[in-house]
Amino acid sequence: MVSDVFASVDGVLKELGRHAYLADRGLATSVFLASSLERPLLLEGEAGVGKTELAKVIAAATGAQLIRLQCYEGIDASQALYEWNYTRQLLHLRTAEATGTAAAGEADVLEEELFTERFLIRRPLLAAIDHGLAVPPVLLIDEVDRADDEFEAFLLEALSDYSVTIPELGVFQADVPPFVIITSNRTRDVHDALKRRALYHWVEHPDFEREVEIIRRKAPRVSEGLARQVASATSQFREMGMYKPPGIAETLDWANALHLLAETSLTEDGVDATLGTLLKYREDQERARRAGLESVIEIALGA
Repeated sequence: MVSDVFASVDGVLKELGRHAYLADRGLATSVFLASSLERPLLLEGEAGVGKTELAKVIAAATGAQLIRLQCYEGIDASQALYEWNYTRQLLHLRTAEATGTAAAGEADVLEEELFTERFLIRRPLLAAIDHGLAVPPVLLIDEVDRADDEFEAFLLEALSDYSVTIPELGVFQADVPPFVIITSNRTRDVHDALKRRALYHWVEHPDFEREVEIIRRKAPRVSEGLARQVASATSQFREMGMYKPPGIAETLDWANALHLLAETSLTEDGVDATLGTLLKYREDQERARRAGLESVIEIALGA
């Protein structure tokens, strides 16, 4: 059980840290409460702050299966819940015809056979609810803000009591609910009804010291001095109103790129040459250069 591993806030911090995820106490508290209360956890924040990574680490820390439902514009209930394996159903019909079963007055029986679990393809939501596992899975509903209102309403209904209905088979209900993490980059507001059903936490970019420690953990070849400079410069770029502020993954890419180029300290030429590993939009790179790379480096060298 997730709650057995995450028995306290300090336990959450310890287990996440053991898997190189450095959460702040607020986030660890939210994970502990969501686990103890068996409630979904809605994480909002800018892209790249570690929302999706948290679900992966929770699964790794608890030994649970990670089931990911990636949301996108136009996704509907059938793509999240289930569908019938039409190829296998057709093959079953062809076999029945070849053996004479279909012509032996057993058409009704044959039709019923087509809509059994044998031909059911479980999509992420059904797989997580009807999991049958000793350790409940972690269900990651990723970027729910990309889906439309109707799909969000469907999710709310499914998560209200962790049950879904398949007309041909009946009701499937979780004996032990999965640990549900819902993420949103807030490209649109998630409805209040879903927020009321879930616990909520806004995930910030890490503070300076925590980002330095993340670089040291995830990119151990990078020296502490360069890690501090990279974290400082990244923090400054985030405050420039970028179209896409750099996330933790970009920070790590940048630190590793500088190390591979044998850069032991930030220089204007080195930063300019590697800016594309940190800032992924031309407009953001131009904004950084207009603001002055030299001034950013000067502050970073004193970090």
